[in-house]
Amino acid sequence: MPKPVLLLTRLLPPAIEARAARDYSVVNNPTDAPWYKDGTEIARRAEGASGILIAAGDPFNAATIAALPASVKVISTFSVGTDHIDLKAAAARGIMVTNTPDVLSFATAEIAFTLLLMAARRAGEGERMVRAGQWEGWAPTQLMGVTLQGKRLGILGYGRIGREMGVMAKGFGMELHYRNNRRLAPELENGAQYHDSDEGFLGAIDILSMHIPGGAATAKWLNATRIGQMRQGAIVINTGRGSTVDDEALIAALKTGRIRAAGLDVFDGEPRVNPGYLGLENVALLPHLGSATIETRDRMGNLALDNLDAVLLRGENPPALVG
Repeated sequence: MPKPVLLLTRLLPPAIEARAARDYSVVNNPTDAPWYKDGTEIARRAEGASGILIAAGDPFNAATIAALPASVKVISTFSVGTDHIDLKAAAARGIMVTNTPDVLSFATAEIAFTLLLMAARRAGEGERMVRAGQWEGWAPTQLMGVTLQGKRLGILGYGRIGREMGVMAKGFGMELHYRNNRRLAPELENGAQYHDSDEGFLGAIDILSMHIPGGAATAKWLNATRIGQMRQGAIVINTGRGSTVDDEALIAALKTGRIRAAGLDVFDGEPRVNPGYLGLENVALLPHLGSATIETRDRMGNLALDNLDAVLLRGENPPALVG
């Protein structure tokens, strides 16, 4: 019996490429060439494919999905987020969509905490100073940041990643607060204080760590009004989705010191980055590294293939079906 045809839109970790080649007739992208940015090209390369393994940012909008051949039964995304996929269009065509939840929570929280330390302790500024040959030695007032101990950390979106962030923060002696679409059971709160309003939440915290999904409901959530509800000199961290921040409002607040510092791993329209951030010393910028560990990317790839195997090799429901 011939192997099902599987299209890989991106170059994946070696172990994942090898597993895919073992079980499928693979059409791959060995050089990570940017054809994956073109929905028409994706649909052309999917001819005869039963499944497609995609990644965050691949443009699986309604037009791309409409152009896919009738052979496609399942789209497996190498990500937790699905805002790059038109789920309604996929459902209308009877195409299953799967993702990779749970396996990247700790790694993404690590990056959030890395950015928090960078922003609070001005690590990016210090590293740039040393590399530029401008460091002239220790000084009593040089690059003074703020300590995390005793600070109030506000976690926006207290899901798997947000709760991992909370565990790390408690190890630094921080006080936990959270804003969520609903209050969690006490055993999941880890001692965090729940807030049922944005204004009360933002006014209570020293640091905001954002872990909410993208989409119309959260677009530019952190806007000028909400920044105005935060404490003077607060810190903002975003490892969720770039679209949830009003860049112009945050840049303005960073320039005035209304917001002391920010740490961003995601950007609206990435890989484009608002140029207003680039000249600011008080913002730490990372290139969407949230899940970028060897261990995590292998787990993501294996779960993406588990989803495909269930549908294409065994005729079963996948373990991480979206919707």
